[in-house]
Amino acid sequence: MIEIKGLSVHYGGIVALDSISLTVPDGKIVSIVGANGAGKSTTINAISGMVKIHSGIITENGESLLIPPQDIVKRGIVQVPEGRMIFPTITVQENLILGAYIVKDKEKIKENMDKVFDLFPILKERRNQPGGTLSGGEQQMLSLGRALMSDPRVLVLDEPSLGLAPMLVLEIFKMIEDLNRIGHTILLVEQNAQKALSIADYAYVLETGRIVSEGRGKDIAGDPIVKKAYLGIEE
Repeated sequence: MIEIKGLSVHYGGIVALDSISLTVPDGKIVSIVGANGAGKSTTINAISGMVKIHSGIITENGESLLIPPQDIVKRGIVQVPEGRMIFPTITVQENLILGAYIVKDKEKIKENMDKVFDLFPILKERRNQPGGTLSGGEQQMLSLGRALMSDPRVLVLDEPSLGLAPMLVLEIFKMIEDLNRIGHTILLVEQNAQKALSIADYAYVLETGRIVSEGRGKDIAGDPIVKKAYLGIEE
């Protein structure tokens, strides 16, 4: 379980997060939704060790996560970045191998790659192609597959559906649910709030660095205030 208590992050004089607290239970899908600039990406970047916090604590099973990013990965918490951030000039297989940089056992790397290819058969077909030749949806699969190469328990997903066609968005969300079913805890930041809430066991709504609502995903999705403010739905 990941726990955040009283987390604040400042960028110069700007307060990006203002004393937020949230929990990501093991085996669950937790979504963070909100408008652009609400602090969603800052929250997960703090968990991943990518931004310096001003105050507060972040723990995983009672142990501090205020440690270097590479040590967070070794603890089994891996972020899939916004925009996919694959390496376009090297092959799909080489991209995946880079995701296993903390794994020293070659047999384990092969085992992990076989698991990725089982989950994403198209990547096996295209294993020798440069990453940049893949479609947007395939690149997102590659980004997810690369994260899985280190055997994470927790996947932190930053806008996985960004820039994808509607049919591909449905496919990506199904993949997220499948990853959760096979044992991965998911923390999801997503601009497509309706889809994020539809698969979430629990959800938090951020507004200008503060949590303004929280609850079961389906309850948050049905809240008239949330629907109007963050989903653009008038009743």
